[in-house]
Amino acid sequence: MEARGKRHILTGGMILITLGVLIILSNMDIYGFDRSWPILLIVIAAGTLMQRVKDIGGWFIGVAGVIFLLVKNWGYDLHVTARYLLPVLLILYGINVLIKHYKKKQQS
Repeated sequence: MEARGKRHILTGGMILITLGVLIILSNMDIYGFDRSWPILLIVIAAGTLMQRVKDIGGWFIGVAGVIFLLVKNWGYDLHVTARYLLPVLLILYGINVLIKHYKKKQQS
């Protein structure tokens, strides 16, 4: 099996386990799914970053998961964060995409 397939299996397995645990906790009225779903984003990011730490998409998903978890569980004011952090993250991600493009172009 190729490495890419193994990555999908690892991340997929982690997602299924997390989803099962979150559903059980919700059904037992311990931790409602309406508050716990951001944990899935964090698990997806963790699975991605375990395979490739430099994956910007993984970091982006992880940060989004943490922000949504803070909003859903501790009443964190997303407006304050979104006003500055989200645009900065988008700019940084765009710069990264351009740098990768030009590096790849120079190598060919």
